[in-house]
Amino acid sequence: MGVIERLTRAATGLPAPLAVVDLETFDANAAGLLRRAGGTPVRVAAKSVRVRSLVRRALDAGFAGVMAYSLDEALWLVATGTRDVLLGYPTADTGALARLAADPVARREITLMVDDAAQLALAQAALEKAGPGPAVAVCLDVDSSLRVGVGRLRLHLGTRRSPLRTPEQVAGLATQVSGADGLRLRGLMFYEAQVAGLPDTPAVRVVKALSVPDVERRRRSILAAVRAAVGHDVELVNAGGTGSLETSAAGTGVTEVTAGSGLFVPGTFDGTRSVTQRPSAFFGLDVVRTPAPGWATAFGGGYIASGPAGPSRLPRLVTPGWSLTRREAAGEVQTPMRRRGGRPLHAGDRVWFRHAKAGELMERFASVHLVRGDEVVETVPTYRGEGRTFG
Repeated sequence: MGVIERLTRAATGLPAPLAVVDLETFDANAAGLLRRAGGTPVRVAAKSVRVRSLVRRALDAGFAGVMAYSLDEALWLVATGTRDVLLGYPTADTGALARLAADPVARREITLMVDDAAQLALAQAALEKAGPGPAVAVCLDVDSSLRVGVGRLRLHLGTRRSPLRTPEQVAGLATQVSGADGLRLRGLMFYEAQVAGLPDTPAVRVVKALSVPDVERRRRSILAAVRAAVGHDVELVNAGGTGSLETSAAGTGVTEVTAGSGLFVPGTFDGTRSVTQRPSAFFGLDVVRTPAPGWATAFGGGYIASGPAGPSRLPRLVTPGWSLTRREAAGEVQTPMRRRGGRPLHAGDRVWFRHAKAGELMERFASVHLVRGDEVVETVPTYRGEGRTFG
């Protein structure tokens, strides 16, 4: 029985739109990500899951620690029992910083991400107001994009993240952290997005081939500069993502890698050769009308992923022999589909899709049905279903 048949049978009688996760595939994906890391600890990226029970499932499978995307999220996770939460992005949320500073457990378990002295100042102000307590760990986000060319012809290939790029810049901010009351320098993060998160087109393969040795060289020099500046090695060096586990885990000084999308395998990873995992997360819609022969319309489905507008951000229709239409694509209330050789669809039939990105799917649903074989074995809340939205 194929995955579409299994999902359809498992979800019989459940109202659509609905989200499902195939547990057998999820568990196999978790094991595959750990194998790809070759023994280097893997931190689970919670933003790519956004279901607390599935984050816990990844931790139980052998992942080590959580990367949160919001300080509010990190505080909530720690309050509900999660430990060792690394914030993946800087924060300017003074209210959340005040709550962190007032909570001794959160101060021990949450590591802030910083790339600017202004962010340090916000954290210091909150800690000073709260008074004595455990020192709050800080990780510095280092720009790991690729820059090629000279002068005005220089190209920036990768995301625009941190302003910290040179050994001198990183060492300078590391020194500030080490000298700040209530803070301690825990580590550095090198996220090479142009390697970890892009499909393997011919052009991207060239970028990846150039990026890996470039990041390796710069990481070595930056780690040496920080060691000289603060007098010791940092305990945490985070790198990589789902698409780069092998190369990132093998990098000099790397103590851990991060992965999350590889648990669900959304559409943006189609064509990424290093990602050997299979899709585990899907959403289902019901056909509500057939406006003409060879056409069918489903209710809902306009779940468009973030990023540059275009076909790559559309959901992938996985029901065989049907495709989205160019004119309407995935709609807010209705999604028209065109027959391309599949069996005819009728009102009441269920069609299945994959989201283009991982955790963003779960922002659309209050609950997700966990499927094993052709049965729903549990229905659990998403972040949204627990009344939590973090942006």
